Amino acid sequence: MSKTVVGMALGAVLALSWAALGFWAFVLVLFAMAVGAGVGRIMDGRLDVRTLTDAFRGKRSSS
Repeated sequence: MSKTVVGMALGAVLALSWAALGFWAFVLVLFAMAVGAGVGRIMDGRLDVRTLTDAFRGKRSSS
């Protein structure tokens, strides 16, 4: 699947959740998708957790 098709599907899911269930359900679905995407990137090895925690702590990765 292309990124365009995936983006359209995600947009459709979010729009339907907002229309059918309301704003707060939309926010919950959006948050769950973001967490799922983060977990997927970690499992694929495309997101380094140590670097991410260092960035949140304010440590710089380069001088």
